[in-house]
Amino acid sequence: MSLKSLQTTTKESIILKTVGLPNVNSGPDFFNAQLSIGTQMWAGNVEIHVKSSDWYAHHHESDAAYDNVILHVVWEHNMDVFRKDNTPIPTLELKNQVLPHTYNNYNSLLNQKLSWIPCETRIKEVDSFTVNHWLERLYLERLEGKYKAIETQLDESKQNWEAVLFWQLSKNFGLKVNGDAFLSVSKSIDFSVVRKSQHQTHHLEALFLGQAGLLDSEAQDRYLSELKSTFSFLKNKFSLSRTGVLPVQFFRLRPPNFPTIRLAQLAALYSRSSNLFSRIIEAQSLEQLYTVFEGATSRYWNTHYTFEKATKSTPKKLTKAFMNLLIINTIVPIKFAFNKFNCHSKKEDIVEIMRKIPLEHNSIVHKFHDLYAFGKTA
Repeated sequence: MSLKSLQTTTKESIILKTVGLPNVNSGPDFFNAQLSIGTQMWAGNVEIHVKSSDWYAHHHESDAAYDNVILHVVWEHNMDVFRKDNTPIPTLELKNQVLPHTYNNYNSLLNQKLSWIPCETRIKEVDSFTVNHWLERLYLERLEGKYKAIETQLDESKQNWEAVLFWQLSKNFGLKVNGDAFLSVSKSIDFSVVRKSQHQTHHLEALFLGQAGLLDSEAQDRYLSELKSTFSFLKNKFSLSRTGVLPVQFFRLRPPNFPTIRLAQLAALYSRSSNLFSRIIEAQSLEQLYTVFEGATSRYWNTHYTFEKATKSTPKKLTKAFMNLLIINTIVPIKFAFNKFNCHSKKEDIVEIMRKIPLEHNSIVHKFHDLYAFGKTA
């Protein structure tokens, strides 16, 4: 089907300007589309049906939400459809616009017995070049989506890239369970406060753990008492508030992922990296990024996961697997956004970093890998 040769059922040319916005609620399928029909430019909504008669079967003729429909897109045109003023709604019939093999493939995928995804029986037929190109394109599209979120935070922070990096890192240090809570903690602390406190890990731990409500423990612990005292001083000095901070969770988390440990690791990262944003932007390889995250927490956490009891001494370093998650979900999107914001088109370093990161361990990646196509391209 060619978008350059579309016609209504009455042989008027259709030129699509914008498809509009998909509607996930009740009402027409697309809002605010723009298109010309014949010599007339239209702006309005688009409705999609299998047959034209579905318009009346669904009682759209009596629903005011459909008064602004400018194009009716159907597979089969079996009757004319009219507006309330008795003018016909232009109709685009797709049946004769779709190549037979495309339609047959659609029916085959629709009717086959489904194990996981419709194309799983044929995915092995795709050559490695096509798969690699597709994966690269998918990832760049994903980065474009993440860019929008970063752009919003950039506006919120008044163009402060370091603050945005701090927010993004905080969220991803919290993973799925505590991501939103950690983000709320980071946003409750002006980044200038983080910068002023970077010279002492102790101060950053007090800030992060205190704002997260993790210093409210009644445990009889000397280091906890020191952190409480430091946090009280910093809270008064910088007029900190916990309004809007979400509660952190321990439930169903393995000890290395406890919020106490992850916030202590975040504090350690910032205490040893006064120019963290610059180091990340300048890094051109995966190995250089790994060096950014190397290092352990303060000594206290070697023998603790919480304040309540001591444990066997274990340095709380970031694992390579966790570093990879941070690089995938924070560092690469930040580098991509920074380049895009500053009109730098170079993407080779970012793609090369992603190619060197091992496969993520999740069910979707494993299922695709089991379908052989991705194993074949390795």
